[in-house]
Amino acid sequence: MLLGGAVLVSAAMTWILPAGQYDRRDDPATGRRIVVAGTYHRTDAAPVGPFAAIVAIPRGFVAAADVIAVVILVGGAWVVVDRLGTLPAVVAALVSAFAGRGLWIVPIMSLFFGTMGALENMQEEIIPLVPALLVLGRGLGVDAVVVVAMSAGAAMVGSAFGPTNPFQAGIALKLAQLPPLSAGGLRLGMFIVGLGLWIGWTMRYAARTREASRDVRDVRDVRSVRLQPDIDVRLQSNLDVRLKADTTSGRHVLILALVLAPMAAYVYGALRLGWGFNELSAAFVIGGLAAGLIGGLGLTGTVTAYLEGMQSLLSAALMVGIARSITVVLEDGRIVDTILNGLVTPLAGVPPMAASVLMVPFHALIHVVVPSVSGHAVLTMPLFVPLADVLGLSRQVPVLAYQTGAGLTELATPTNGALMAILLAAGVPFTRWIRFAIGGVLLLAVVGVVSLLLV
Repeated sequence: MLLGGAVLVSAAMTWILPAGQYDRRDDPATGRRIVVAGTYHRTDAAPVGPFAAIVAIPRGFVAAADVIAVVILVGGAWVVVDRLGTLPAVVAALVSAFAGRGLWIVPIMSLFFGTMGALENMQEEIIPLVPALLVLGRGLGVDAVVVVAMSAGAAMVGSAFGPTNPFQAGIALKLAQLPPLSAGGLRLGMFIVGLGLWIGWTMRYAARTREASRDVRDVRDVRSVRLQPDIDVRLQSNLDVRLKADTTSGRHVLILALVLAPMAAYVYGALRLGWGFNELSAAFVIGGLAAGLIGGLGLTGTVTAYLEGMQSLLSAALMVGIARSITVVLEDGRIVDTILNGLVTPLAGVPPMAASVLMVPFHALIHVVVPSVSGHAVLTMPLFVPLADVLGLSRQVPVLAYQTGAGLTELATPTNGALMAILLAAGVPFTRWIRFAIGGVLLLAVVGVVSLLLV
């Protein structure tokens, strides 16, 4: 409902705001089309009518097809693994290992997902992992907000501040004509401090809301977990299997390795081979089918489990498609550049230090309209970098402001399809997530602002 309403509001804006656009040119350094500063001009109006706004929804699905494929195909692979009893076995082992050790699983998981975010901008890949993470969280007595925070939240913090993220910092640095690892020490410090603050914020919430049964000392308690009905991926049936001391037997270890291998291959492929979501989806198809066959489901059983898993992730895929349709409407109405120009122009008349700080909220506002971090960088860096030159600021300033403003907005904007799908899968209302996340986002914003003053 929230995203559908945003589509209609976006359509209404195309009738109110004047249409306009910047000229663009091909940039050989990034292989993308970028904005040419100082070329904004009015164009013919292209208001989006009610029916055209609805048509934008299936067009959004087409535009986000590779992301939707990741959600469905990766999710199917994980359901195959669950059918083999591997997920309950691993969860039982983790609960047993951390029983009596408080909430140490939270920083460990946060560090893993934060690192993945810093390496390859992990977001959509988390959606199909949510059911298994929920079982782990419930077994340890923490709620779904903690599960989202230590996975998706940590990954988004890592993506925002990570010095090696090729889809965020990497593109922005190229567009600013700066070396790939310039100011790497500062960005590494931002990553360590930012992720540490986010972990502390999550731990504080987890400690305050943890269930009365503080530590799950009996592995069998995992069977009491009840998943959200809208993400039933047949996990519950397998939670009733008999969990023995050898739950991490060689068979389960092999099956888990088969389904995790595609993720490791994807990280390498994204950094070295130019892989995208299609390669990730294909790798998980191979891993899921191999796990089912080796686990003894047979070809028919494996395919059946895979199809059921794909079906269970359709609601999450729906969120991704509708979120993408918002940008489709704004692009059709030719007002994306109008919004950008209206935000950038006032900064030229502000003192340099104030302008550097104001770039952060400006990037946050732009990112609501342009939820792709790479698309945001391509759109804004050619405008903010010349502005920094005019004001006598380091070119690191617009890059850091972009990382902070756009990166942290990922944690709070309803136009982030991955976030909305993860919240849906975890059964966390958006308003409840915002109440938790807003304090952490403000703390992290301070880290970004301080980094601007240190450049």
